[in-house]
Amino acid sequence: MTTISRRRLIVTGAVQGVGFRPFVYTLARSLGLTGTVANTPQGAAVEIEGAADALGQFERRLAAELPAPGRVDTMSRVDLPATGAVEFVIIDSHVEGALTAEVLPDLATCDDCLRELFNPDDRRYRYPFLNCTHCGPRVTIVTGLPYDRANTTMRAFALCPECSAEYHDPSDRRFHAQPIACPRCGPQLTLMIDRKAAAHRDDALRQAGDIIRAGGIIALKGIGGYQLLCDARDGHAIQRLRDRKNRPHKPLAVMFPTLADVDSTCAVPPEARALLTSRQAPIVLLDSRGSLPDEIAPGLDTVGAILPYTPLHHLLMADLGFPVVCTSGNVSGAPMIIDDAEALDEFATIADAVLMHDRPIAAAVDDSVVTVVGGETLMLRRARGYAQAVALQAAVPPSGTLAVGPNQKVTVALSHDGVISLSPHLGDADDIRTQQSIAQAVDHLTAFHRTRPAVVVCDLHPDYATSHMARDYRQPIQRVQHHAAHVYAVLAETGFTGRALGLAWDGTGYGPTARSGAARRFRVVPGQPLEHVAQLAPFPLPGGDAAAREPRRSALGALWAAFDGAPPIDLLHFTASELRVLLRAVERGVNSPRCASMGRLFDAAAALLGLAQTCSFEGQAAMLLEAAARTVSTDEYYPFQVTSFTVDKAPVRWIMEWRPIIRGMMSDSQTRSAGEAAAKFHNTLAEMALAVARAADEPTVILSGGCFQNRLLLGRTTARLKASGFEVLWPHDLPPNDGAIAIGQLAASACGDVYR
Repeated sequence: MTTISRRRLIVTGAVQGVGFRPFVYTLARSLGLTGTVANTPQGAAVEIEGAADALGQFERRLAAELPAPGRVDTMSRVDLPATGAVEFVIIDSHVEGALTAEVLPDLATCDDCLRELFNPDDRRYRYPFLNCTHCGPRVTIVTGLPYDRANTTMRAFALCPECSAEYHDPSDRRFHAQPIACPRCGPQLTLMIDRKAAAHRDDALRQAGDIIRAGGIIALKGIGGYQLLCDARDGHAIQRLRDRKNRPHKPLAVMFPTLADVDSTCAVPPEARALLTSRQAPIVLLDSRGSLPDEIAPGLDTVGAILPYTPLHHLLMADLGFPVVCTSGNVSGAPMIIDDAEALDEFATIADAVLMHDRPIAAAVDDSVVTVVGGETLMLRRARGYAQAVALQAAVPPSGTLAVGPNQKVTVALSHDGVISLSPHLGDADDIRTQQSIAQAVDHLTAFHRTRPAVVVCDLHPDYATSHMARDYRQPIQRVQHHAAHVYAVLAETGFTGRALGLAWDGTGYGPTARSGAARRFRVVPGQPLEHVAQLAPFPLPGGDAAAREPRRSALGALWAAFDGAPPIDLLHFTASELRVLLRAVERGVNSPRCASMGRLFDAAAALLGLAQTCSFEGQAAMLLEAAARTVSTDEYYPFQVTSFTVDKAPVRWIMEWRPIIRGMMSDSQTRSAGEAAAKFHNTLAEMALAVARAADEPTVILSGGCFQNRLLLGRTTARLKASGFEVLWPHDLPPNDGAIAIGQLAASACGDVYR
């Protein structure tokens, strides 16, 4: 006689919004098992009843055969008395307990849906909002947990009989697909011109394509916010977009109709090909073949390529058959727009028409940006396609610990019930509208997870907008040094627990004893606060923060230090009156703080080589310097020293002396190209990193900070370190730039490495 047993399985991981319950239902039925499955605020609960061998098979196959992007992280088991159940059913979601379930990201349109989209005999033919359990919107429509239609912005769209039948049919791939819709019962398109409805449904889409063909600009309501589109082959259209959006130089992403179109325009290594066609469908930074107009990325040799990832994009790109600029729908510096009324106001002077729809967006989510270095993924902006929950390997601070991030590339993060949730990229906090978006993101995270802030962690810099916002919560505040947060973010992602040297090469950062920028090195010792052991030799920064927008100021300060107060200034573009004021300020130490910033050293090099005297966006000078360096292949590098020293009475084991580099670049400027000097500059920094690593004598080196967004620098530094026997760690799921600072702040808080 077969013994019948019953078990309750609590499953966590990516188990909501991925067809997990239909998969469990089908698997249980195939094994002759009975019971129930339901979503819970923690993940999913399965009660399963049957013969012991069938139960064992069920558990093994559950984790092994769950289709991507589903993922089982943990599965706990409790034995229960058998009930004699005669069928397996999906039951209503549980609502009790902590909200720890992972909210799935928005997933690119699957192949099955694409076949329906372009099949004239299918009832969803050319319907721009079709989806199933394997694709479609998730985090951008979710308003609460568990993940049910009632907790999404689709709750206003009642299912028609045909959609309802699919939703309740266990054999259908739309079984319990929460965003399910069709032309009869779902969202619809409207084309607005001069604030008036000019067309609806498919006519709206076709007319939008006509406007783009004619050289016009369309504001399109995407899955996570509005985007601005124009013909990527038309330099005049692109320049109009730049002028109207006030984005004179920053690179623009390009959406291509097919992968073959990307291949014809860019060099696409296998790893990048996999990223382009992945379910995350990010923007992938690729080497350009030079066939697109210079207006796409002035002065640069790369293209941010992306493929269509929603049915709406697929339809538009199939109709057009050529690449389009696809950039965030905002005015430069402002957050991405998701509200329809705001879109009509903001785009009145930017776009020739607005293609909108009536599915509300719960949270703004921009496109993610990634690239490939040495065959490995480097995250540059973590947003659409990547989940809120971050798979961290480090300790988590107590529930209610809120990190508000830095001042640029802001994300916010919240610890709750033993896990951490990270917001998408929010932008730069200097803009008041971004500050409002940051506050809204905090409200969304705390309300979503029913967790009120109890401790707020911010940057050590007292004048950051996010530092001011931290005080507004009227809770205990912890402060984390900016560069230390970069190192902690990598430790949190990788789970590394040994000794290491952490290199945080970034822009300016506030130190515990003085306001300064620093290319900092930290000794990492398990169980101890990070120890600051090395930095660049300091130099004056005329005008302070103004130097971030004017590389020529960094160059002037670097020349002043390199030539002992008698700088050669022929290569710098200042008027005579500007020079008199700035030199006097440096001489007297007025508004010329001493900085030790690797980011400002990059700026100085770019200005000295004539690549960038002023900038219109953060990082522009360094990007131009990298592009110039990539035109030359050389192993040469400039002289430098790593010396033992002490700065401002604080013990610093080693100082990286860069002044010989600047003197060498000035000498080379007479006989060598800017590309040769730029390549030698990059090589020198890789050699400098190796020299400090040898001096520190730790087996592992951690690379982080915004400077390591530079593919050339990261690749060469990693290669030199590995060739000398060092293990090298750098972030992959999190960006090396300030987009990971909030995670680093929480990790530092968990370790107690904070200022109060």
